[in-house]
Amino acid sequence: MSIENIAVAYTAVATAENGRDGRVASDDGKLDVVVNPPKELGGSGNGTNPEQLFAAGYSACFQGALGVVARAEKADISGSTVTAKVGIGKTEAGGFGLEVAISATIPNVDEATAKALVEKAHQVCPYSSATRGNIKVELSVVA
Repeated sequence: MSIENIAVAYTAVATAENGRDGRVASDDGKLDVVVNPPKELGGSGNGTNPEQLFAAGYSACFQGALGVVARAEKADISGSTVTAKVGIGKTEAGGFGLEVAISATIPNVDEATAKALVEKAHQVCPYSSATRGNIKVELSVVA
């Protein structure tokens, strides 16, 4: 897979202090959060964590991609939601890896249409493009 060139329209900037047990802030001050490893990874769990931030970004981005696809298909996705579950764990090689489960609820279309919209959104979403071929991403539609 080759790297695709893009015409950058916006660049987000965030800086971390003390890694997974510290603080992350955006350069414009709109995001400023304490991060701590979750208890499941031996941390305090007092703050958010990179996996929650990734899940938040992916779900919002995927919802946006779903909107793009729905407008093109003239499908009603009002009242829809997208949930991203991001799992972290050790890889066979001894490092750490991620996996993602995306589930969408689209109440105003039938199941076949919902599945088709989710598949098309997966092709449009920048997070999906960034993770494609790198990590397991599972898609589902919730009735």
